[in-house]
Amino acid sequence: MIENKELDVYKVIAEPNRRKILELLQEADRSVTGLKTHLPITLGAISQHLQLMHRSGLVSRIKRGKQRIYHLEASRLREVDDWLHRFRGFWEDRLDRLGDYLDEHAK
Repeated sequence: MIENKELDVYKVIAEPNRRKILELLQEADRSVTGLKTHLPITLGAISQHLQLMHRSGLVSRIKRGKQRIYHLEASRLREVDDWLHRFRGFWEDRLDRLGDYLDEHAK
């Protein structure tokens, strides 16, 4: 698999159909036609999304007969998880304070 580090993972996952493809590939490896049953876009559009995702290293593909089967490469999402981790404490603190506020005013 050839990765292109110039393709920013954040830009790739910003598009809703690509996020849905990632979710579907998390469940199971799939072909383009296997993905089509879950997406409201054309096979050509799915292929274009997958090509971009492959170039970014988010998916790999193997040829099985006449089909290409796509597989999620979740390790590329580590960068996103690491970045989001910095904000988890912030949101946990905010939710704890909200819970305290609601407890105080529920009495």
